[in-house]
Amino acid sequence: MNGQPGDTDRLMHSEDAAEPIFETLKRQTDQLLAINNVITAAANSPDLNHTLSAALEAVLKLVPLDASGISLIDYAAEELVMYAQRGWRRDFTSEPMRVKLGEGISGLVIRSGEPVITGDLSDDPRLQVPAFIEERVKAMALLPMHARGKVVGVLSVMSRRPYEFSSAEIGILQVIADQVGLAIDNALLVDSVRAQQQRLEAILHATADAIIATDERGTINLINHAARRLFNTEAKLLGEPLCEAPFLPSIRERLCAALQPNAVERTFEVTLPNQQCLLCEVAPIQVHKSSALPSWVVVFRDITHHKQAVQARLNFIQTAAHELRNPLGAVLSALNMLSKPLENRLNESDKELFDIALRSVLRMQELVDDLLNLEHIESGIGMRFEPINVFEMLARCTNDMRPLLMNKQQQITLEIAADLPPLLGDERWLSRAVINLISNAHKYTQEGGQIVIRAFQQVTDGKPELIIQVQDNGPGIPREAQRRLFDRFYRVRHAEHQAVGTGLGLAIVKSVAEQHKGRVTVYSELPLFSTLWQNKGTTFSLILPYRDQAD
Repeated sequence: MNGQPGDTDRLMHSEDAAEPIFETLKRQTDQLLAINNVITAAANSPDLNHTLSAALEAVLKLVPLDASGISLIDYAAEELVMYAQRGWRRDFTSEPMRVKLGEGISGLVIRSGEPVITGDLSDDPRLQVPAFIEERVKAMALLPMHARGKVVGVLSVMSRRPYEFSSAEIGILQVIADQVGLAIDNALLVDSVRAQQQRLEAILHATADAIIATDERGTINLINHAARRLFNTEAKLLGEPLCEAPFLPSIRERLCAALQPNAVERTFEVTLPNQQCLLCEVAPIQVHKSSALPSWVVVFRDITHHKQAVQARLNFIQTAAHELRNPLGAVLSALNMLSKPLENRLNESDKELFDIALRSVLRMQELVDDLLNLEHIESGIGMRFEPINVFEMLARCTNDMRPLLMNKQQQITLEIAADLPPLLGDERWLSRAVINLISNAHKYTQEGGQIVIRAFQQVTDGKPELIIQVQDNGPGIPREAQRRLFDRFYRVRHAEHQAVGTGLGLAIVKSVAEQHKGRVTVYSELPLFSTLWQNKGTTFSLILPYRDQAD
């Protein structure tokens, strides 16, 4: 069939109508491609200059203009500085064009946060850079670049011919400007993180402590220079499991034990074959909140000089104690030798003076012994941790103290839980701590008083502990005195209960507990609104964690 003339007219009209649609679709496609090019450049390159160049190229492809530029705010200098340009006659980036913040046309853009469109700038009084007149701009649009709610720079596009910017063009240019603003902000954040990382690495490598870090799987991902020097290894430790690293077997085994989730101790000391002493601290860190497993940081600190200083101090005290013991022993022997011949020849006054001299010498000997014992305990030198039968140890302590308690007709009772597991500790010093507590109860409890020794096991925060209690029914201890009970040379004073002693007994108990990673507590209560001592009794509790041989 032959087409009718009316059909031909309608087809031609349809083709004419389709052209604006195709042009609109093409323009929108070009706009999307331009935005995509800027986003891609910002995402794939941390280089800020590359992102700025991509943005300027996209702008000049998008609008039929002659030149474009990007200026960024330098808040420290309070200036707007040009960083990139395309199509300009003069170079404003090698020696950057700078405009004071708040001045000129750019100042209006930054203050308002909105685009500004101008015409011919030849005689515009707002120009701050006279050389800019040479660009002979007839039309220009300046658009603010936003990031995180603030203006970070200005995107400018220029034409050397009169040009009317459409609202659509301004809209798409603003999108590009904001994408560049986000890219700039991200690049600055990356630079900040990189600079912070470099500072941390400089600190890690400058410190004298040897530091090793692992990921959640226990694989080494950081080792500083001090660690390499300490272990004298050039091996590729990065990427190696910590438990398989070429350390001494004794160090590797204790590190692996410390990495276990239920590890009791993550701080320990090791001695190298060259007698160098190290304090090792293993600490978990949660790098990623979503990860169920922690990463680890291991710090080795050389404490050889500290150990040597402690040993030197102990040697000095031992020497001083020895020098004091000799004359004290001679005085004591002389007094004992004189006591029998003079026993029937001295009057009561002379006997009292003689007894004072004898007690003073004995007290001086006790003070020297206690000071020496306290130094031994606090230094930790010579302590031997072995399994202890708790019942047998407490029974021996009780039997050793019975003769002293009988002088005041005091009774002592043992209440020890059945099947107590052995405790890993130094029996010599734990026995001394228990005897000190019994002696303290004896001194401050009236004649005929009761003293009870208890031992039982409890679980605190999922960890088993041995509790050894010494309870008396003597006078209570004022609350204000309880805070200082374990200080050196401190003794509770009361007119009716002035016991003799060096004031070091409870300090020794505290040091013994701390050397066993434990603690000591006291419970004693006086009647409310009363300052008089009442026979409410006092309970000292020695709390010691159960640990295995590796700990």
